[in-house]
Amino acid sequence: MTTSVQAADDSSAAGFVEGSSLNLNARNYYMHRNRLQQADDNIEWGQGFLGVFESGYTEGTLGFGIDAHAMLGLKLDGGGGTDNSSILPVSDGNGKAPGSFSTAGGTLKMRAFDTELKAGDLFLANPVIAGGETRMLPQTFRGVSLTNHSIDGVMIEGGQASFTKPYNQSGHTRIGTSYGSLPDGEDSRHLNWAGMTWSGLPGLTSSLYAAELKDIWNQYYFNLDYTYALNDLISLNPGLHVYHTQDTGDALLGDIDNNTYSLHFTVGVGNHSVTAAYQRVNGNTPFDYISQGDSIFLDNSQQYSDFNGPNERSWKLKYAYDFVGLGLPGLTSAVSYSRGKLDLTQVDPDSPGYAAWYSADGKNAKHWERDVDLKYVVQSGKAKDLALRLQWATNRGGNGYGVLDQDTDEYRVIIDYPLDLL
Repeated sequence: MTTSVQAADDSSAAGFVEGSSLNLNARNYYMHRNRLQQADDNIEWGQGFLGVFESGYTEGTLGFGIDAHAMLGLKLDGGGGTDNSSILPVSDGNGKAPGSFSTAGGTLKMRAFDTELKAGDLFLANPVIAGGETRMLPQTFRGVSLTNHSIDGVMIEGGQASFTKPYNQSGHTRIGTSYGSLPDGEDSRHLNWAGMTWSGLPGLTSSLYAAELKDIWNQYYFNLDYTYALNDLISLNPGLHVYHTQDTGDALLGDIDNNTYSLHFTVGVGNHSVTAAYQRVNGNTPFDYISQGDSIFLDNSQQYSDFNGPNERSWKLKYAYDFVGLGLPGLTSAVSYSRGKLDLTQVDPDSPGYAAWYSADGKNAKHWERDVDLKYVVQSGKAKDLALRLQWATNRGGNGYGVLDQDTDEYRVIIDYPLDLL
């Protein structure tokens, strides 16, 4: 197995041209959100294309390179009041998303020894700033990042991002949050982050991160994950995720003092696995994270709901099976059931960012979600690596939960066809 460090070293040794790669992913995406309390569903279908070029590095102690990408999204269906499912741009007011949207970006990079510096349009994936990749096209950030691998088993990184390109838009915006409502005309100017991951012992990984979303919050993250093989058949996997979020600077979303954690325990037996998880939000605001991003490394973040409401306690049971055990390699499945209870009466009704979460009837607000996930990846032939994924989520709420969301069924059909062109 080639590690990221080895790959970087190889590309540097190979040279600017020899170490280059060009990849294209064609993603066909259908999403249907059936909101049971409203007349119109949200239904959209699109075809996305993502091309990514990564150069090697020029020779010498100090090497230079260039990365570039281009994205194109085409609307296949979505309009007449059925738009706004989130895979296509928001309607221009006539109930129809535009027929296409596109964007392109580039990154300058520099490498010296075990340190890499990038400036430009970045694909980021860490617990405090991760670009969303669960829609037709990915989210990117504009800024600078620094990564170091000098110590075996340790990766250290940091950076600053000032803008983001949302996954269903062409242009860049300031970085917002998923659950908070910023006052009109106000925004955060940038997000700073730093962190490290450690994998120094077999089966054990840990990470520690900190981020500042200027004038909104300081956020800290810690995790510990351990996989222990009892024998060739049975494995055990306990894990912990912890976030602390505190308002900072001008506190544009108001007072935030939130401690959120999740615990999981997975037992693997051959091609079967069963996971039990518990998640707790301690605070009168929801656990919040970057708008459209995937920077919510919590066990009960599901297809539709994150189970991250104010003072929410939730649990989950999940069963997964790999059909290689039945002679069908590439076919995997998972089913899960999650249930949460919130206290929405403790939310500040005058909060500038989270007042919408207040409910006088929400002392014992409840909701549950059922998820089914089926995926098949072609293993050989001309269509090798083509992947088909089917997802179905059902979310229901009560006891005042309706102030936050409606009862919803959501269906997704996703087809990915990745190609290595260079």
